[in-house]
Amino acid sequence: MSNSGWTSIAETNIGTVRKVNEDDFLDLPEAQLWCVADGMGGHAKGDVASQLITKTLSDLASNAPEELSVDSICDCIKQTNYTLIELSNQHNSIVGSTVVALFFTAEHAHLIWAGDSRIYRLRSNTLERVTRDHSQVEDMIDAGLISPEEAETHPKANVITRAVGAAVELDLDVKTLPLEDGDQFLLCSDGLNKVMNDLELEHALKTMDTKTISNRLIEIALNRKARDNVTVIVVRNEKQIEEALHETLPLDDTLPLHYSNKS
Repeated sequence: MSNSGWTSIAETNIGTVRKVNEDDFLDLPEAQLWCVADGMGGHAKGDVASQLITKTLSDLASNAPEELSVDSICDCIKQTNYTLIELSNQHNSIVGSTVVALFFTAEHAHLIWAGDSRIYRLRSNTLERVTRDHSQVEDMIDAGLISPEEAETHPKANVITRAVGAAVELDLDVKTLPLEDGDQFLLCSDGLNKVMNDLELEHALKTMDTKTISNRLIEIALNRKARDNVTVIVVRNEKQIEEALHETLPLDDTLPLHYSNKS
């Protein structure tokens, strides 16, 4: 398929509790590169970590666009990891961040991540999470120790097992998927998926227009008292979805009613 016509919209918000927004994002449709980084709350300078990740990737795309590749993106993130390790040593505390990046080549989408920031794909009106969280509760789910529902309220729900800046050797997951006509992608920090479930995110991608979707998703998260920073990037091909996308309901009615707000 052709990669022409891809567009995106991105937004971040501090949320309803935090004093600092430690999330950051990179929105470069011209380079077909997108990234969300969620600085590790409770540690020193989480905002510095997330901003350094997005800045170094932005510099890579700007300075050597012809050399942009999965390997160069991974190398860039790993170099940033070493820089953050040095900062951690100076502050005697981890200076770290999650990262999730999406990069398109001719007929493929490439996913690169560490931590629990996510990428979802909407294909044929069905949403699928295409990244796996690097977290203690995800490991426990895989081991059959707890259910996904139990993971949401588990005491270890916020403990991640990988992050940029957390260890000298950074293990990045990389996944390559074929692109198909009509594909849409959602990148987000966990501030969004902790207050919206998969069916609600699917409904949003199927019904909300590109100009307003990121703002509206964040508005919903804030209305549900999101306790974490919230960052959203939506990537879609306007030429392919123009006729399929219908937005006829006001904001309060655009989501199904099977979600119970967290206290």
